[in-house]
Amino acid sequence: MITTTDLRKVYRSRQREVVALDGVDLHVPEGEVFGVVGRSGAGKSSLIRCVNLLERPTSGTVTVDGTELTALSGPALRRARQQIGMIFQHFNLLSSRTARENVELPLEILGLGRRERATRATELLELVGLADRATAYPAQLSGGQKQRVGIARALAAKPKVLLSDEATSALDPETTRSILKLLRDLNRDLGLTVLLITHEMDVVKAVCDSAALMRSGRIVESGRVADLLATPGSELARELFPLGAAPTREGGTVIEITFHGESSGQPVIAQLARTYTVDPSILGASIETIGGRQVGRMRLELPGDFEQNVVPIGFLREKGLQVTVVSGEPRPPAAGTAVQERLLDGAEELGTQLLPDDDQPAGAKPAAATEPATTDQPAASDQPTTSNERGEKEDRA
Repeated sequence: MITTTDLRKVYRSRQREVVALDGVDLHVPEGEVFGVVGRSGAGKSSLIRCVNLLERPTSGTVTVDGTELTALSGPALRRARQQIGMIFQHFNLLSSRTARENVELPLEILGLGRRERATRATELLELVGLADRATAYPAQLSGGQKQRVGIARALAAKPKVLLSDEATSALDPETTRSILKLLRDLNRDLGLTVLLITHEMDVVKAVCDSAALMRSGRIVESGRVADLLATPGSELARELFPLGAAPTREGGTVIEITFHGESSGQPVIAQLARTYTVDPSILGASIETIGGRQVGRMRLELPGDFEQNVVPIGFLREKGLQVTVVSGEPRPPAAGTAVQERLLDGAEELGTQLLPDDDQPAGAKPAAATEPATTDQPAASDQPTTSNERGEKEDRA
């Protein structure tokens, strides 16, 4: 339903350029709730504003419902935008209009008659649960009620796509849950494709079918939430289901298991303990219900080193769990390590006798250890140490 290809957005000023989007490739399937998450400044809001061309991208293409928006302008672009509804973070309601009149505004711009506008606005306010607040002004509404009016206004033109830019970030947790439930109901009942921008992982877990992680203007990871959980090393899975820092203590094998689908309802850990007489320690766990299914991650410590736990780990994998060994797995020695150790041992054994002395000729013997001089011993300078020195003395004589 929504596809961006090599999307770039560069904001230019007199002194510098800011790259907000750097080659973004994104695909949102029809009928899904798709979440884009990332920290502030990652480029999320720039992306969603480029999708409906409130910001025209510097380069790249945006296609919505088979229409390439970046190739349109003027009246053609305005007609194509009627298929896209937009929910804003700060509601953007007109304070001089009632809730019903705010919902009627886009229909008024489209040229619909007063009666038709009023009928459509009343239906939408009832859909979002505000039929009894139709004549209230924004100042008389709570934050959650204002956002419901904003959602009703976004649906006025019967769009196929709904864009949500941090729609719940200014709301309390209970109101956030109610708004997310409303978006999910609209997705199911009206067949809407929803693209939402958020920095809250709880939003993704509560409502999204698929998700993408943005960083520095790029999509670094994307996919269905359930599939990401089963992907070893998934950064987005770690963000969605954090387990904290891995322990550094020694003496056991620490593993992380990911479960979803049928395996989430099985007493696998209890079966492991009974079958192999092991006492696993639960170091951390995160379990959620996503799309009606329980999914999550768990960190366990098994007693003993990795070799002692090969069979129990295999048992967990046979039960359909994704298992990653965090610590305790032996690492293969680096290439050449054994040879280097043998050489070093040999060098220590032989001492410095095999090593040339930089202060002596290559054929010289190593100097003896220095001992305190006595009157009974001649000076070292009177003692020729090589045949060359003896020859030189004979020539001088």
